[in-house]
Amino acid sequence: QVQLVESGGGLVQPGGSLRLSCVSSRFILDGYGMGWFRQAPGKEREGVSCISPSGGITTYADSVKGRFTISRDNAKNTVYLQMNSLKPEDTATYYCARAITSCAGTFDSWGQGTQVTVSS
Repeated sequence: QVQLVESGGGLVQPGGSLRLSCVSSRFILDGYGMGWFRQAPGKEREGVSCISPSGGITTYADSVKGRFTISRDNAKNTVYLQMNSLKPEDTATYYCARAITSCAGTFDSWGQGTQVTVSS
């Protein structure tokens, strides 16, 4: 069923850090842009960050710019999201997904998500 598996979520205090990982189990990440998204209860899904196939281009939502960093290790078939200076408004389920053509286009192969809760 799932081709991507997210991990690394958890409960963290405001100002803390987490690193999320996204591992592909059924396809090779090399050649695909990869994105991170999040969705909080009662809200629509929000794009957080995206990275080009080789890692040369990255994009971020304004709400996370300067705090989050996306990276990838194609040899490990893994994409990461380093989250620093976390805020309560970052609380959400975080998903990774594969860009069909590029980060500017549509995504498929969504993972099941990992929960991030930022609370004191």
